Amino acid sequence: MRRELLESGRTTHGGWCCLPGPITAEVMGRAGFDWVCVDTQHGLIGYDVLPSMLQALALTGTPALVRVPWNQPADIMRALDAGASGVIVPMVQSAREAEQAVRACRYPPQGERSFGPMAPLMRDREFSTAKANDEVLCAVQIETRSTLDELDSVLSVPGVDVAYVGPADLGISLGVAPTLDVVEPEHLAAVERVLAACQEHDVIPGIHCADPRGARRWRDMGFRLLAVATDIRLLEHSAAEAVAGAGRPR
Repeated sequence: MRRELLESGRTTHGGWCCLPGPITAEVMGRAGFDWVCVDTQHGLIGYDVLPSMLQALALTGTPALVRVPWNQPADIMRALDAGASGVIVPMVQSAREAEQAVRACRYPPQGERSFGPMAPLMRDREFSTAKANDEVLCAVQIETRSTLDELDSVLSVPGVDVAYVGPADLGISLGVAPTLDVVEPEHLAAVERVLAACQEHDVIPGIHCADPRGARRWRDMGFRLLAVATDIRLLEHSAAEAVAGAGRPR
């Protein structure tokens, strides 16, 4: 996935799994997204169900990302060993923390990933550490004021492929509402600053979107890795529409 994104220069649209279970993952995988992220940070998903969700996504041929709970090497390595095509690492606030995330994603000599790729070895007869280093995507989340202060040094770290904006936490850090819509001038300026820095450092800009309309907004600005919709919101909206469409009296 990493090599394809870096070389193609295209914009991709992703789905987001917050609900545990392979059926949900397979439904999202068959919906037509370019990739699907399994959220083990704020989603309801533990490692007990993560491998089966990644299996389900593999069946659909959809690249799977995992948002790990935190910037811990063990979490990153386990997600990759279970079959993730890449990871989204939350709350990266310095070059040192970005380097830690990159090292956990890559085998020596580029990193410190321990060898034990359970799912990748089963699925790819040509698996090698060099191939994995080329293909695994490392996305660091930009979501605090302190990260903005260190932005150039974070994006200068070799192996950081994506800077993924978390608008809600970024808003909180800036003293505004934790919204994905981004309307406050200071909030918007911070998002634009990340985009400009990505373009300067040749890092893929990504962002968490409130809905498809928001995804179009950020795409038109230049963001290339867009999380369009979560499974729980799609279920919520579809259920409400079904009730309304059936004409249920209030």
